[in-house]
Amino acid sequence: MKTNFSLLFYLKKPKNYRAGLVPIYLRITVNGKRSETTTGRECEPSLWNSIAGRLKGTKEDTKSFNAYLDTLQKQVYEAHSQLTEVKSSITVETLRDKLLGKSEKTRMLIDIFKDHNKKVATLVGKEYAAGTSIRYQTSLKHTQEYLQWQYKVSDIDIKKINHDFITNYEFYLRSERNCANNSAFKYIKNFKKIVGICLSSGWLDKDPFINYKIRIKQVDRVFLNGDDLQAMANKVFSTERLNQVRDIFLFCCFTGLAYADVNKLKRNEIVKGGCFGDMLHPIPRQTDHLFCWQRNAAYALAA
Repeated sequence: MKTNFSLLFYLKKPKNYRAGLVPIYLRITVNGKRSETTTGRECEPSLWNSIAGRLKGTKEDTKSFNAYLDTLQKQVYEAHSQLTEVKSSITVETLRDKLLGKSEKTRMLIDIFKDHNKKVATLVGKEYAAGTSIRYQTSLKHTQEYLQWQYKVSDIDIKKINHDFITNYEFYLRSERNCANNSAFKYIKNFKKIVGICLSSGWLDKDPFINYKIRIKQVDRVFLNGDDLQAMANKVFSTERLNQVRDIFLFCCFTGLAYADVNKLKRNEIVKGGCFGDMLHPIPRQTDHLFCWQRNAAYALAA
């Protein structure tokens, strides 16, 4: 991305200034935004050439003074070139920090992922379902295992996330984790949200997903008919736990209630009535055995 970049040396008189030496400041401007830093030098205002941004005169000490400002200017242009070469974001902050030798804070992928998951877990029941939090925890686990599999590291700088990183991650999910297309899609989608956080926060300059495509495949879901449900109702399992799981599943099928609603069902919310038979539609001619099973299962679930 092209940046409009300029620099200027100028005198910055302190408040209540009356006379004496005045500090010389360096102003860096990038795309209209400014940042200022002191040069560590001072001079008499009468000796300053504001147009040239240098001291007036040809004396040796003046030449030495101006040579110092020339060196600072050269360092700013070198810092700009270095940021351009590594395709780093060029802002007044990054340019100033590069000039002053300040290291940019390294942002690590797993740390950001964990922080995101912690926030999601805190908001479970308010903005997120418990299942959403679990899915992000699973996605984090897969990402950590992928880093070990591909790079032999426990974490990685987010600036190293690129198109190659993502395509290899998808390959890992399909090959090592044996994920089907739609499962891989969901894990990549969860990972993409973390990348989106990095982009929105200004930690990444370019979206690594820009040329990446993965599409979810439509799946024809097989449904159960009345005979299937009847066979399931007649089945007796070896443990009471499995019998209860079967009962809960069938009760959801017959009533149309989601498991989350059935889980909160109370005994006083279950009533007997002629309309109960209508709830069995579209399964025709239910046997008395199946009707009794439904009634008993409802009371057992609400107990």
